[in-house]
Amino acid sequence: MSLQPTRYNAREAEAKWQATWEEQQVFATPAPNEKPDYFVLEMFPYPSGNIHMGHVRNYTLGDVTARFRRARGYNVLYPMGWDAFGLPAENAAIQRGVHPGAWTQQNIATMREQLKSIGLSYDWSREVTTCEPSYYQHEQRFFLKMLKAGIAYRKQAVVNWDPVDNTVLANEQVIDGRGWRSGAPVERRTLSQWFLKITDYAEDLLQGLEGLTGWPEKVRLMQEKWIGKSSGAMLTLALTAPKAIAFSHPEGIEIYTTRPDTLYGMSFVAIAPDHPVAKAVAETTPEAAAFVKECSALGTSEEAIEKAEKRGYDTGLKATNPLTGDTVPVYIANFVLMDYGTGAVFGCPAHDERDHEFATKYGLPITQVVDAGEPVTLPYTGEGVLTNSPLFNGLPVAEAKEKAIAELEKRGIGTRKINYRLRDWGISRQRYWGAPIPIIHCDACGAVPVPEDQLPVTLPEDVTFDKPGNPLAHHPSWKHVNCPTCGQKAERETDTFDTFFESSWYFASYASGGGAQGIDAAAAQRWLPVDQYIGGIEHAVLHLLYARFFTRALKTCGVLDVAEPFAGLMTQGMIGHATFKDANGEWLYPADVMQDNSGQWVLESTGAPVTMGRSEKMSKSKKNTIDPRGIIDAYGADTARLFMLSDSPPERDLEWTDAGVDGAWRYLGRLYRLVVDQKAAASADTDGLDGVTGPLLALRKQTHKTIDAVTRDIEQFHFNKGVARIRELTNALEKLDLNSPGAPAVFAEAVQAVVHLIAPLMPHLAEELWAVLGHADLMANRPWPKADAALLVDDTVTIAVQVNGKLRATLELAKNLPEEEAKTIALSHPSVQPHIDGKTVKKTIVVPNRIINVVAA
Repeated sequence: MSLQPTRYNAREAEAKWQATWEEQQVFATPAPNEKPDYFVLEMFPYPSGNIHMGHVRNYTLGDVTARFRRARGYNVLYPMGWDAFGLPAENAAIQRGVHPGAWTQQNIATMREQLKSIGLSYDWSREVTTCEPSYYQHEQRFFLKMLKAGIAYRKQAVVNWDPVDNTVLANEQVIDGRGWRSGAPVERRTLSQWFLKITDYAEDLLQGLEGLTGWPEKVRLMQEKWIGKSSGAMLTLALTAPKAIAFSHPEGIEIYTTRPDTLYGMSFVAIAPDHPVAKAVAETTPEAAAFVKECSALGTSEEAIEKAEKRGYDTGLKATNPLTGDTVPVYIANFVLMDYGTGAVFGCPAHDERDHEFATKYGLPITQVVDAGEPVTLPYTGEGVLTNSPLFNGLPVAEAKEKAIAELEKRGIGTRKINYRLRDWGISRQRYWGAPIPIIHCDACGAVPVPEDQLPVTLPEDVTFDKPGNPLAHHPSWKHVNCPTCGQKAERETDTFDTFFESSWYFASYASGGGAQGIDAAAAQRWLPVDQYIGGIEHAVLHLLYARFFTRALKTCGVLDVAEPFAGLMTQGMIGHATFKDANGEWLYPADVMQDNSGQWVLESTGAPVTMGRSEKMSKSKKNTIDPRGIIDAYGADTARLFMLSDSPPERDLEWTDAGVDGAWRYLGRLYRLVVDQKAAASADTDGLDGVTGPLLALRKQTHKTIDAVTRDIEQFHFNKGVARIRELTNALEKLDLNSPGAPAVFAEAVQAVVHLIAPLMPHLAEELWAVLGHADLMANRPWPKADAALLVDDTVTIAVQVNGKLRATLELAKNLPEEEAKTIALSHPSVQPHIDGKTVKKTIVVPNRIINVVAA
């Protein structure tokens, strides 16, 4: 009989168990049965070529959840796929001279094997790849259904244009005025674009947030803010022009405001650069035209506009205050967006920071109309009562708003209005590597939907990337087709879908079987909403909001009957690492540096001094990344998993350290030796456990309390707490004298519990130890252990004793000890006696099983 090695060979064991799981199809999704269903899903990755540590952390969290739920008796759906369209593939095609599809498929093959090396329990049979026609044919059908339902439409619009990626960006994809991928400053352009009417669902999306109790409050607040519901008034201001300005706009300027109570403080009107009035002025005024052109460089995102210097051009026009009859100047302003409200605002600089900055810059009047009740520095944006406002003086702000709206309605110049910050989703992108929009443009018939029997509209393979812009628009033949309606020559739509289109429904594809299945309503009904979704908080108002909208739109179109896509959401933290620079200030990889004998950081290859900077989020640009492949090769996947799970709560950032990884590896080795070196005891018969007493009974109680607590910890995503409890139990097992009567049985019970408890966390080691203990079945198929309720109850409790409010002793007493006995023991305790000696005990208060308070004087 061969002896087990006392050093754990992670590489060998992990390869063996991964092959066994795959061979036996352990993680295949079960057909419907009497068990409850549970859908675990992480946000699927873009196939960039290699996994990074963020992937390892994210997917380990999902795998622990999936394995735990499977052991708890659930039918688990846990799939994986690829968000495979996007500009990086086009950039790779240009840089490497390869087709985007070939580059993408090669990356998928590489990353699939890397993910498998982590031991993730995916059902790979449901894998989806969004760049495959078998997948995107379904979203082309969804688009046509949305077009028919009036959810999709086309219009001329001012858009965010990324001049580097040569494509349109949604507002959500503009971060601090720059493209979310390229980082280039975004510009404004007017283009014909396809949109989805997400605004029609604004109120439903907002109300739906209340039911998402399984989501972090922070994410719900971010979506609420992005939807941006506000209540105010819509009013029309009359316009006048000096005789020197040839201008006529008899309908006036329509304005939406949330603060009609501050109308008496109006000192100017600001309009967007692309407002009809601004365009009319620019047609006859070169200076105005030049200013409008300057504004186009700001883009259309609110973030960029808020941070920019507030600038304006005085049109010479005047707007009339509807309450006073006074006129104020009309400016074209770089901080007003045409697609929010009406593209025009009135400025009340005393009570708005932006308006105050603008009025100060241009020397405009600043009239305070809200009294804070004490001297304040303007602008004042808080509550108060109205002042310098004849109709509203003395009214609190809320009452003044209501009276202002009533007055505007009374005069017939305004109405109450609910408005939303949310704008319709622009889905047109001017690039090749995306799903073609299934529309044909005919001079006679207009925009004609591609007939369903001609779907999918696939991408041409013979494309070149030697010209700026969209290769589909340059292709010599692909776009030239006949109109399906009249048969005349026509052209395909050359824009492709925004890649968020694919990720807005992929979860329903998984539920339907994955691959080319599209959406099966009955299967989707079984699995949706996703019970536990895991991903980064950076997607709070991008992917997550779009997916919620898309689910509703598909319901409108009769494809789905699900209210929300994700019932539970966990947003994991980032992974950080120290940064390093050489003497020239160039970033260095951690793998290239080392500490010398004096503890100084140096370049490993030359010994040249290196400067260690602060820890920052791992990023390629700062080279502070750790290649997961190197860690898995050196330590094994379970070590990486354990470190990710034990070092920090999953929602917080994690600091990657070599010492932490070494510590995780050493613990795996200790755990392996604990079982292997004491195999006889670990495999002992557990009959007769009910008769143990004393320390052995205490250890049995610790075992069952650990089972109970770790169960709750995993359910609540407190993985680091669960790991700590398991380590406490194994520490106790290492100290156990196995020669004492009954000890082997207690040890065996505890060891078997530990092996079960680590199974979701360190699945390869759990399988190896389970086999060492002589079991033929797989741990992955084992049920979760159950704690004995009788062993969760303590027979004794720790009682604090205070004398005159100060802690003087702690007692270990029998639980529910009679009050008089507890008093007697407390008053006679050696640590209490000196503090009552020579005094009269006035009162002794006993709080059962918790505390005894003694009052002595």
